Amino acid sequence: MKIVSELTDATIAQILGERIERYRIEAGLTQAELAEQAGIGKRTLERVEGGRGGELVTLVRILRALKALEGFDRLLPELPPSPIEQLTLRGKQRQRVARPRGRRPAREHPHAAGADAPAKPWSWGEPSTEARASATPRSPRKT
Repeated sequence: MKIVSELTDATIAQILGERIERYRIEAGLTQAELAEQAGIGKRTLERVEGGRGGELVTLVRILRALKALEGFDRLLPELPPSPIEQLTLRGKQRQRVARPRGRRPAREHPHAAGADAPAKPWSWGEPSTEARASATPRSPRKT
């Protein structure tokens, strides 16, 4: 029988007990042998197989002795990290390229002008003749 949420707790315990019993018989173990390997009492195993109780630790011990513990991973698989956790796990990402502190030649600079760029670098002072020619005259300020 398939375990679904509509079943009662007692029915699910009964189904799990029956499955454990089938695994034990398939492994060729008596109740006493399985109980000894699991480190539990024979009477405890009888109760678990009968669907009448047992603790989670007892179930883990029984499944470990039956070499069926991997079923827990399928029962309750590990959740993948949330998108926020994935971003946190990635750490800081580089946001710019590091260059040596020296100046790069103008030809490598992506914003450098072509061959018509002035050979002399700009400095404070008088504007170049080209800049004066392209500037529009301002009207005097009214006060």
